[in-house]
Amino acid sequence: MRAVVDTNVVVSGLILPRGAPGEALRALRDGRYLAIVSRPILEEIAAVLARDWLQARYGLEDDDVRDFLRLLALRSECVEPSTEIRCRRDPQDDKFLQAAEAGHADRLVTGDADLLDLGPIGTTLIVTPAAFVAELD
Repeated sequence: MRAVVDTNVVVSGLILPRGAPGEALRALRDGRYLAIVSRPILEEIAAVLARDWLQARYGLEDDDVRDFLRLLALRSECVEPSTEIRCRRDPQDDKFLQAAEAGHADRLVTGDADLLDLGPIGTTLIVTPAAFVAELD
């Protein structure tokens, strides 16, 4: 399966590894799906995980962030979107939709209500982490 994973799922999975987002990250580690990423997605993930307050509040170490970014490099395909897709509610979500289209993603995994409310985009289903993990099992 090919999946775009929203930044909120990555952050949630790292700080709460026992929930569905954490299970989604373990499934990535185990090679149960291929993550589809783009340069803007990678930049956002790296920037969010580097926030001092986030690291301090949840006990994330620089090594944790580096390890995750290495995992992502090993278990992902980086695409360069060529089609402009816009989310009406939040333009920050456009990068996930564009990567899903460019990478022919089967799923876009998110906890973001703005994205979940969109319904399918082409052949990409937009699902919660819990629904995604259930599919993988």
